[in-house]
Amino acid sequence: MKNSKEKENLKNSCECEDCNCEKESCECEDCNCEKEGCECEDCNCEKDSCNCNEDKIKELENELLKSKADFINYRKRLDDEHSKFIKYCNEDLIKQLLPVIDNFERAINMDDDNLNDEVSKFLSGIKMIYCDFSNILKNVGVVEIDGANKPFNPMYHEAIMTEKKEGLEKDVVIEVLQKGYILNGKVIRPAMVKVSE
Repeated sequence: MKNSKEKENLKNSCECEDCNCEKESCECEDCNCEKEGCECEDCNCEKDSCNCNEDKIKELENELLKSKADFINYRKRLDDEHSKFIKYCNEDLIKQLLPVIDNFERAINMDDDNLNDEVSKFLSGIKMIYCDFSNILKNVGVVEIDGANKPFNPMYHEAIMTEKKEGLEKDVVIEVLQKGYILNGKVIRPAMVKVSE
């Protein structure tokens, strides 16, 4: 071990003030400089003459930037999945409720022009329930697919029958046999339709 005076002399030979090395060339492992000119890895000095490994610094900066970009992309994917989950979380429940709506509509279509008979009085209550039910579905983002007398669109319609009809072009929806529904922009049930040939 060198005494403190020798160490002081060796420190003076290195051009940095905060150097902990015991060699004159400042090429040791214990140097604490961070400036150009020093060739050690653990450099910490504040002199301009010290030469740090700039490639190592740039490599670490690039790794940090990549990690930051990966985290930002991960966060965006997570937010996107979360928003989709919230947007369509009721999809399965709504699909199970759609046949109930269909049955309400079939019952309502049984009504005739005589509004004083017992059936009409009974169906007026069913109509009120149906309206409440429809409003609830609208409030959660469910919309009916409009189909009658529209061009056939396989994204929204499922053709289960075709028919030749005078005065209609080919591939026009003649009749909607079962309503289709969209939930927040996503088709959850296509409309079953009769299409012109």
